Amino acid sequence: MNVGEIKTYDVANGTGIRVTVFVSGCTNRCKGCFQPQTWDFDYGEPYTEQMEDFILRELAKPQYKGLTLLGGEPFEPVNQEALAALVRRVKEELPNRDIWAFTGFVYERDLVPGGRKYTEYTDGMLDCIDILVDGPFVEEQRNLCLKFRGSENQRIIDLKETRRTGDVVLSPLNG
Repeated sequence: MNVGEIKTYDVANGTGIRVTVFVSGCTNRCKGCFQPQTWDFDYGEPYTEQMEDFILRELAKPQYKGLTLLGGEPFEPVNQEALAALVRRVKEELPNRDIWAFTGFVYERDLVPGGRKYTEYTDGMLDCIDILVDGPFVEEQRNLCLKFRGSENQRIIDLKETRRTGDVVLSPLNG
């Protein structure tokens, strides 16, 4: 997996102050994407143990509310193994931090057993994520007034409740 950027003190990609990891590689290639350079799986730098340690050290600082994963596409199969290990480590070492992930895939179609992006690591990732913003960016549904989303088809999912109930539960942040 490659990482295009690790952003500290991010206030745009989730609630509170966050550490945000922009992974590389995306097969969705949404028209109007705000980061088309991240479509390339070779963009950025290879993910290393040192990067992971930096993320955890930074996230341990008291000002942070949590970690956000986006890209590129966190749920591309080649990205899932490293990210599953990262989010598991965050939950073990910093259980008071929440985890958000943004995906252009649709939860109940693509990220469940039998889904086109489901791998042996998907459940491990999903079990650690608190909020999942899902759905491809659709330029024709672009809406700059939406919180944490770029287009009206995208949803902010309370993933803990969704996993508990088996039905998609939207977060009140959908507004």
